[in-house]
Amino acid sequence: MMRVLLLIFAGSGLLACQTSTSPPPQTAQNTAEAGRYLVIVSGCNDCHTEGYLQTEGNIPESQWLLGSRIGWRGPWGTTYASNLRLRVQEMSEDAWTAQLHTRKGLPPMPWMNVNQMRDADARAIYRYIKHLGAGGEHVPDPLPPNVEPSTPYISLMPQQPSLD
Repeated sequence: MMRVLLLIFAGSGLLACQTSTSPPPQTAQNTAEAGRYLVIVSGCNDCHTEGYLQTEGNIPESQWLLGSRIGWRGPWGTTYASNLRLRVQEMSEDAWTAQLHTRKGLPPMPWMNVNQMRDADARAIYRYIKHLGAGGEHVPDPLPPNVEPSTPYISLMPQQPSLD
């Protein structure tokens, strides 16, 4: 069985200098396992798994990446972390990989960083999510800035402190 070498921070290709106390590079038995690792270290669950941050990741893997109905509200409006498990069912691996390289979406998704992901890492993430299977429901559509969300949301509105 081919072993896949996982590189730190979504396969950037750069490893920190190894010292005698550094852990060895992580390995995976297959690309889906490599994708699981990348989902964890890239922070995908932080937004795409409701309650993940609040429970310090203590969410069953069967509930990972189902999206969130908790919005992120800022000057751009309100956005919702999509259900990636449904998303991968709707697209091919090639389409997923192309989207990760080209998409320009709304905050707080860091598309400028995701656009830099290597093909092999994008494919590994796709295969892991596909391995999890479909689940959950689609999240609400984004809302424009002038529309008050009817769901819970986290405000990312810049605040100016009082000068009193």
